[in-house]
Amino acid sequence: MTVQHISSVENLLAQMRAVAKAASSIAPVRSDDAPAASGGFAAELTRSLERVSSAQNGAAAQARAFQLGEPDVSLNNVMVDMQKASIAFQATIQVRNRLVAAYQEVAGMAV
Repeated sequence: MTVQHISSVENLLAQMRAVAKAASSIAPVRSDDAPAASGGFAAELTRSLERVSSAQNGAAAQARAFQLGEPDVSLNNVMVDMQKASIAFQATIQVRNRLVAAYQEVAGMAV
């Protein structure tokens, strides 16, 4: 990954964490019939961001290990892990885009 790409990833993760923090400050609406979620949407969003971040960090570490010539790291594994991290990141971007669109729609509603 290039430095610019890593920088944009970090910016996106910071934005997603800010949205998760804002979402956690909103009191959830719960009915007596609904089971209590473990942490709610904000906690799941945070866990998801951590999984994407760890996938990217793991793929980058494996790529560095391959570049350094470590014998137990194969190019196939590096490429597969890089693609998994890329797909996870793209999915995260789509979730963020839809979350922002939904927020804007709700914010634009007349009360």
